[in-house]
Amino acid sequence: MINLMITLFINSSIAMLLVLIAFWLPQLNIYSEKASPYECGFDPMGSARLPFSMKFFLVAITFLLFDLEIALLLPLPWAIQAGNLKLMLTMALILITLLALGLAYEWVQKGLEWIE
Repeated sequence: MINLMITLFINSSIAMLLVLIAFWLPQLNIYSEKASPYECGFDPMGSARLPFSMKFFLVAITFLLFDLEIALLLPLPWAIQAGNLKLMLTMALILITLLALGLAYEWVQKGLEWIE
């Protein structure tokens, strides 16, 4: 128990030290070139805060959904060697079913209607 507390203390201390360094170090030498927005060497032509298209976010969420399904399917060959195969396959099936239900919900709610 004491080893766990020492490990947590050391890890927390290192994390806090790194956070402090990350906030302190960039403020050492601020100059106009560093503080100005970067646009390939040109002066900014407009606001850098333009909104993204919603399609961009929908494509990203769809990619994450299918990427997560693939990440859950890939370990199945190694799971066959596990001691409790039935539990492993059941959990993988439940996770994939939940993801498929989420995709079906988005499809029914017309969240993917822009895909043609």
